Amino acid sequence: MALAAPTAPYTVLTVDVGDQTGGYPIYRSDVFDRDNSTVSVVAQSNDRLAVETNRSGSYVRLTIQPPAGEQWAAGQTYQATWQGDGGTAAMDLASDGRGCGHVTGWIKVRQADRDSDTGRVDAFAAAYEYSCRDSTYYTGTVSGELRWNSSVDYVVAHGEPNPVSFNYQEIAVPSAARTVTFRSVGSAPVTFGAASLGGPTPEAFALLGSNCTGRTLTPGQTCTVSVAANPTREGVQQASLLLADDSASGTRRVQLAVEGFRGVTGSYYPLAPKRLMDTRSGLGAPKAKIGPGKKVDLQVTGRGGVPSSGVGSVVLNVTVVGPTAGSFLTLYPAGESRPTASSVNFAKSWLGSNSVTVKVGSGGKVSVYNHAGSTDVVVDVAGVWAGNNSLSSRGQGGQYQWIKPYRLYDTRKEGGPLKADYIMWSWLSFGDLNTHVKALVVNITAVSPRKAGYLTAWNGQGNVPSASTVNYPAGKVVPNLAIVETVECTECGGRRAPEFSIYTSQTTHLVVDVVGVIDDGTVPDGLRFTPMSPTRIADSRIGQGLPSVLGPTAVGKVTAPASMLTPSTQVLAMNVTAVTPTSNTVLTVWPADSAMTRPTASNLNPAAGQTVSNAVLGILGPTQGFNVYNHSGNTHVVADVVGTLWVYPGTAAPPTGRATSPGSRLKVIDSGVGTPSPR
Repeated sequence: MALAAPTAPYTVLTVDVGDQTGGYPIYRSDVFDRDNSTVSVVAQSNDRLAVETNRSGSYVRLTIQPPAGEQWAAGQTYQATWQGDGGTAAMDLASDGRGCGHVTGWIKVRQADRDSDTGRVDAFAAAYEYSCRDSTYYTGTVSGELRWNSSVDYVVAHGEPNPVSFNYQEIAVPSAARTVTFRSVGSAPVTFGAASLGGPTPEAFALLGSNCTGRTLTPGQTCTVSVAANPTREGVQQASLLLADDSASGTRRVQLAVEGFRGVTGSYYPLAPKRLMDTRSGLGAPKAKIGPGKKVDLQVTGRGGVPSSGVGSVVLNVTVVGPTAGSFLTLYPAGESRPTASSVNFAKSWLGSNSVTVKVGSGGKVSVYNHAGSTDVVVDVAGVWAGNNSLSSRGQGGQYQWIKPYRLYDTRKEGGPLKADYIMWSWLSFGDLNTHVKALVVNITAVSPRKAGYLTAWNGQGNVPSASTVNYPAGKVVPNLAIVETVECTECGGRRAPEFSIYTSQTTHLVVDVVGVIDDGTVPDGLRFTPMSPTRIADSRIGQGLPSVLGPTAVGKVTAPASMLTPSTQVLAMNVTAVTPTSNTVLTVWPADSAMTRPTASNLNPAAGQTVSNAVLGILGPTQGFNVYNHSGNTHVVADVVGTLWVYPGTAAPPTGRATSPGSRLKVIDSGVGTPSPR
């Protein structure tokens, strides 16, 4: 309910602390009039006015004086300093022992009536702004109105709370919304304009909404503005919430403050590969094939080394065994509607796998849906992306660093096929950054296996895990993306390089391409992950994202929808599918419109007539797009996004001021392959 407006003549001092910091010279906004305080105004010589308010033993004093040799005149605006130096007016504001000796500001006089006998001011109206510049900490603007025996109305509104402190908040994680209430506290209505953010670091805050803009409030009425903090670095960041109005100062200011800390949300934690589901044995699901149009809700948190809470998404290797018909699987967060997207595509009787990153849904579960026929499904976990900061109890997680694809080895060119039941170990060096590498992101391809079997990639320590990374039929070319935990190499000439191993159950050629690194969370320009429900952004069959089928040696460009990007997004986590190519081919994905040339490495190796998928971490070019190259024949292409990777501001390198490619990336200095050994 609106309060009654004060009536003339007015004797009142209003103080709006605005965006001042440190509480100097006054710590809170208020209105001091003779109904709630003792207010005295003394007119002294040289038009000096000494104003003092007192309430419950607490005082506020405002002293003003025009420039030397001048008098207050209605309609004039006077620039002001503390002592009136250099032809300025003098202004001093103090409260309860708080003051400031370095003042800038102004005084706008609207009334200055004088006693006809003494010539001294006996009725006065003015607005003022006051900034204390004692140090870089005590800055900001205080504003207000002064009335003494005046009939001139005053327009005043105060925002509360002020300041708004968000306390400690994780970098790049938005805080809960806070509401600032603006109240009309003058004698006349106030009309508000647009709300905005200003001050030292407005990028650390977000304006969520306002019901003040365009409204006129009579005295006592209120409106609200909603704000949140989203710190961009460690330490204190400050800004001002600005709300335009028709007061003398033209703007209401409220100080915003937050102290950012480096958390782990969006960082990666590699796990030793563990099996979570096998419908052949009844592990994690009923002992039965998943039928047509059916789904299984798989519990992933709290099993296989996956934490019971704090997990945003899981990285799974999903294997299809013995399908009775051509079909596809879709993995998605439990409790959500099934999206139009696929995770694994397969033909009848197919044996194969795909790396699938999936957001964790209700109850810590993910849903596994089969479209047609019946099939057994095996699910192994390789790692998790943190969904909040609770995983910090496990230490600092890793961040993704993309590199231009680097071929680590190709046994077709050197060494010959890896024998059945043998292990191949390899390493690569990033120089001084070796000790910061915790895992490698690799595309592992089995080429022409002699029999159906599987590959397992792991850090090489202990026994081969009972989980698979690539499942292959005889005679095919089968790739899969994997995030493989590494250990420090002890046989690499003192390089301390990251090392990992691959086991094969059957004799096969191997091709290994390294496409990225999971660091220890400290390397500049690392990327963190935000999961999303699978979202289709390209399907050339219907002209979505790509206009038509890709012909031989054709390159298609897919532009990411702006709705899924932020200014810091650099990589899309995707499932890319080749649909019924007319001949054996390879597909390669790389950033569009960038300086990076097409890599020699491939992302998919589909055979003629095959519909096959592979996980791809697609780097975006400067126009927010990526290229897809098709080597031979014609093929349709589908791309489903499961998350985005973005530059984490807590470890972002300072801007250089020159145009460069995004981020400073790790560079491969050297690499090597060990002698294969039997299991």
